[in-house]
Amino acid sequence: MSDDVEETVETSVGTAGLALDVPPSPGALLIIGHGAGGGVNARDILAVGKAAVAAGYAVARTTQPYRLAGRTAPAPARQLDAAFTELVAALRKRRRLRGVPVITGGRSSGARVACRTAGAVGADGVLCLAFPLHPPGRPDKSRADELLGVQVPVLVVQGERDTFGPPGEVLATGPGPHVELYRVPGADHGMSVRRGDPPVLGDVAARVVEWVGGITGRS
Repeated sequence: MSDDVEETVETSVGTAGLALDVPPSPGALLIIGHGAGGGVNARDILAVGKAAVAAGYAVARTTQPYRLAGRTAPAPARQLDAAFTELVAALRKRRRLRGVPVITGGRSSGARVACRTAGAVGADGVLCLAFPLHPPGRPDKSRADELLGVQVPVLVVQGERDTFGPPGEVLATGPGPHVELYRVPGADHGMSVRRGDPPVLGDVAARVVEWVGGITGRS
């Protein structure tokens, strides 16, 4: 078992991983998936998770079966969606998490999964860290339909240097009033900034916590 997995959950498409932090009387549950080639120890996921737990929210960092099995190439979308949907359902049944608002999300590929499954899992909101609007250099391969199909509040956290679609391109999709965009100054797709630029992860985490508070009424 990898260092970023505390327990495993059996799904119909394989064994998934879970790292769960539950503070006393959690005000919501934030469920986060990883990117295609990364894991749930990505810097922005950890920063957001730490801040959310400190604010009184439970945080579940989920690892897809293909990653837990040691593969780097992502599974087909239907398998990713099935595993995530089943993980959300399993988490909802846990005694300390029953009935709390559920915010789903992820970084990059994980954000796409959260968007596609939002309706099926009954999410109260969707968090998109570095939504991959299109492959680098291929704006003709837009994935905007996944973002636009979400019918609950969405927060898109996008770096100004993101080659998968900078903030301006996200806005150009006309995402509608339920999608809020948070621009991350100088950040790339991995939320890294150039040497000498101000750090951004603290501000990203604070904005996410504020947004979750607005959905749950705790802001």
